[in-house]
Amino acid sequence: MTVYPKGFFKRITDIDYKYLKDNNILGLILDVDNTLINYNEELSEDIINWIDMQKKNKIKMCILSNSNKVKKIQKVANKLDLEYIYFAMKPFKNGFNRALRILNLKNENVAVIGDQIFTDVIGANRMKMHSILVEPIEKKDIFITVLKRPIENMIKRRYIRKKENKNVL
Repeated sequence: MTVYPKGFFKRITDIDYKYLKDNNILGLILDVDNTLINYNEELSEDIINWIDMQKKNKIKMCILSNSNKVKKIQKVANKLDLEYIYFAMKPFKNGFNRALRILNLKNENVAVIGDQIFTDVIGANRMKMHSILVEPIEKKDIFITVLKRPIENMIKRRYIRKKENKNVL
């Protein structure tokens, strides 16, 4: 199991259709907190437009969140017209398997997009899905995530150095 993502982007909106197509991605499992919405639960117009573009490109999507706040997740899912799973307990496999059934796709054709290594990336990698890490929308986080960020930032720095060294060779 690796802690490194297969893709790394500043924001979810930086992931273009060419990247998805080049990696045989037909479906996306999307994290919510600090990936789609900020700490104040605001969903930007950029992200709404990005989701609409993926739908036009026939990319299947669903939301997979560790949050137990069903109304928050439901509000985002309704706004984006996506199915959702809350209290998913990522990186455990159960939530990812439920999302696969919703998408009706094979693991290798699904990417997981999220802002956390210990939940989104590790979960995707355990499931043999394409893991995509994005920077958090903002620095403000819930308490448990704040505790993990320094370790995740160290892993991200190593990942970036490793990628840069590969491009030099």
